[in-house]
Amino acid sequence: MSLPPRHSTVLSISGPPTIPGAPGDRSSLVQQTQPSSGLRVPSNRKTIYDRHLNRSRNAELSRASFAYLFAEMVTYAQRRVTGIQDLERRLNEQGYPLGLRLLNLLFYRSSPTSASSLSGSSTTSSPPNRPLRILPLLHLIHGPLWRLLFQRPADAIEHSISPDTPNEYMITDNDPLVNTYISVPKEMSMLNCAAFVAGIIEGVCDGCGFEAKVTAHNQPSEMWPSRTVFLVRFGESVMEREKVLERAGVK
Repeated sequence: MSLPPRHSTVLSISGPPTIPGAPGDRSSLVQQTQPSSGLRVPSNRKTIYDRHLNRSRNAELSRASFAYLFAEMVTYAQRRVTGIQDLERRLNEQGYPLGLRLLNLLFYRSSPTSASSLSGSSTTSSPPNRPLRILPLLHLIHGPLWRLLFQRPADAIEHSISPDTPNEYMITDNDPLVNTYISVPKEMSMLNCAAFVAGIIEGVCDGCGFEAKVTAHNQPSEMWPSRTVFLVRFGESVMEREKVLERAGVK
């Protein structure tokens, strides 16, 4: 029995010739399956940057995640410090840029324009004005800013009764979240990691045009052992402007 010609067998194994770029072309499949460089984009092509800022206003963050991240921030700030004041200064510097960004987010979420766009309405309105006086600024920090950060307002606002320090105001938090999961050794008992929040307050003040220096101080009590007072010292230019606006009747 005679065998078929060899060239016909080779043709049956190799199959018909393929066109480059066709579905059966292996070279095109290899090129399509090569991993792309850079960030990985989900299948729906949506990232966190496509999420509406108002849709996450009520989102809750795991306290365990926050405690871990903030502990790492404190550990990072603790490297190569010369003392407690230096460590608190670094925590303050970490919170300052966050305060500037939170101020813009706070006004964006409270603007009628963003609320109407979220509901689908076409009506537009001007965004709320930024505070011109000290008390409206402090109420902004005490209420909306504290709710944005900690889901509750701060506990108290006070003004210094000393005639020598009329530029000093105090914001009290009886149980600051940033100190809940931080264990401070006895030799560093004066340390208050809420200096990070003081930096946020300072950033908000500077973003509104109020030059200020904010520090965090331990003021424990029997009921609130981690009670913290944020001392806000406004600059001389701010106090001079306050007097001018008060005489002009601006609120």
